[in-house]
Amino acid sequence: MVTADVVLDALGNRTRRAIMDELADGPVAVGALADRLPVSRPAVSQHLRVLKDAELVVESVAGTRRLYRINQSGLRIVHDYFDRFWETTLDNFAILAATDAGKGTGDESTATRSATTKQ
Repeated sequence: MVTADVVLDALGNRTRRAIMDELADGPVAVGALADRLPVSRPAVSQHLRVLKDAELVVESVAGTRRLYRINQSGLRIVHDYFDRFWETTLDNFAILAATDAGKGTGDESTATRSATTKQ
């Protein structure tokens, strides 16, 4: 099974992210990708190999062409990885909100409290 480290390393390259962007609309052949990107066809093939090893893309054969498309299950690894941080952030926000709610109604501003204390 591919780990989040492998997937994130694969996505760490700008050209590979550009390939993923190109594949977002559907399957694309290597030659078409090479025409759209500022790299050679062999370079595109090498980047696709990395993305395939990271399970981010899958290939299919259509006649003499190999078509590549995004592998949704590979993206799930990245989604789950970042979801973990999002859940922690939401939990921390809930704790802070509960703490603030326990301090009072929050209707008084800090400036009002300071002015009242000085008198």
